[in-house]
Amino acid sequence: MTDSRMTDLLRTRPVTTPAMLAVFSDRATIAHALAFESALARAQAGTGVIPPNVAQAIADACATLNIDPAELADEAALAGTLAIPLVARLRAAVGGEAAAAVHKGATSQDVADTVLMLQARAAADLVLADLARATVALADLAAQHAETPAIGRTLLQDALPVAFGLRIAHWMAGIEDAATRLRRDVADHALLQLGGAAGSRAGLNGTGEAVAAHMAHMLGLGTGAPWHARRIGVAAIGTSLAMAIGALGKMARDVALLSQNAVGEAREPAVAGRGGSSAMAHKRNPTGCQVALSAATRAPGLAASLLGGLPQEEERGLGGWQAETPVLADLFLLAAGSAAAMADIAEGLEIDAPAIARNLAAAGIGTDIGDSAAIVRALITRQQG
Repeated sequence: MTDSRMTDLLRTRPVTTPAMLAVFSDRATIAHALAFESALARAQAGTGVIPPNVAQAIADACATLNIDPAELADEAALAGTLAIPLVARLRAAVGGEAAAAVHKGATSQDVADTVLMLQARAAADLVLADLARATVALADLAAQHAETPAIGRTLLQDALPVAFGLRIAHWMAGIEDAATRLRRDVADHALLQLGGAAGSRAGLNGTGEAVAAHMAHMLGLGTGAPWHARRIGVAAIGTSLAMAIGALGKMARDVALLSQNAVGEAREPAVAGRGGSSAMAHKRNPTGCQVALSAATRAPGLAASLLGGLPQEEERGLGGWQAETPVLADLFLLAAGSAAAMADIAEGLEIDAPAIARNLAAAGIGTDIGDSAAIVRALITRQQG
């Protein structure tokens, strides 16, 4: 049996936040699964599918059932899905004739997909909050340096002067564009799943749509037709996360380059115990940028896994949707770590104006920054609008 004390925090905590780890914890997953079963029973009572007293017994059992995640994990590994051992426990807790009403008209994938979408909603709120922190701070910095001449660099070589704030404004605009897409895709696609064994909502006496609507309201999700083999929504959320991670990675790459000793134009905020070296005491490493760049390296492959799962078989697939939960969870973990790190950097970025001026003078390319200031103002106005 799995040791319930075992964790993978040494792998996961350095790349994400405690709040995001809590969203995808075993306890949260079990709580969401039980919330699904409770909402299903109560919605069916409301449409006359099962008696109200049976629904209440199921809801009470869902509220009080205590499940050891390690034991459930071993059983789910054997059964092939979380729902089978969880529903067995729930039926045993309810007992009597009412046990037959547990999970009525639902299937394992309904539970798994709904749990994932509940987690996606909560996880997206965390990511979006840090993306907003980053864009607000970057807008302020871009405005402050909208007319600060600096070296523009193309193909990693000195090019022509630009405003230092123009580079920052583009970081801001990229992150805001990604946030807008993520917000929209979660709103459009984080939906309740209730289709039953073959996606036809059989066994609900023709009340499937009403039951789904009641459940969605109770769980705080959107609703629509069953989507068991139609995985566009999951892929949309995942690719939006990957793009957000990439936009944060763009900022991280630039900050890391600007913080090189030979450049020294910008640095991460100094934080005690962060960015040191185990071998070289004099170093100040851009550790926040490291988090974001590591995430940007991993995200494309994860997003590709979701795209690869789109050709699902017939009414419910084998192996495709089962791969999505850990992949989407990893994308949210990476996005949270990256967004938190870069928001902290945006709010405390150290900009060395003398170094900017010194490097520009040494390059001998003049100080004409063109329409940089106007472009900065336009990008800030767009973001604030």
